[in-house]
Amino acid sequence: MIVASLPQTSSVNAEDLRKLHAYWCAANYLSVGQIYLLANPLLQEPLTLEHVKPRLLGHWGTTPGLNFIYAHLNRIIKAYDLNMIYVAGPGHGGPGMVANTYLEGTYSELYPNISQDADGLRQLFKQFLSRRHS
Repeated sequence: MIVASLPQTSSVNAEDLRKLHAYWCAANYLSVGQIYLLANPLLQEPLTLEHVKPRLLGHWGTTPGLNFIYAHLNRIIKAYDLNMIYVAGPGHGGPGMVANTYLEGTYSELYPNISQDADGLRQLFKQFLSRRHS
């Protein structure tokens, strides 16, 4: 078992936990936005029905867990300089994987039209519309 070979530490400092939680919350928000929001990605105005997608793509139920694992794996990869990969199957958890790669910046590297700003968030959220509704 790989974990058995890691140094035995049982604590994470408060600042690292704060950052980990903030990252997880950001990934969850980006995931929810991809599933539900059509516009108003930064909630700069009160939410209206026009901001919500007519057809949802993705599933919230799987997403927080996938984001939780992603965030913690990143922490241990950095802490122990691990060479590993996180493999998640296709399906309803896709918004979670996209959210994490967007936060890391790699999504925007592969898809430059999805920039790291409000316009990019709008594009990120809109890209998962069915063709009938776009």
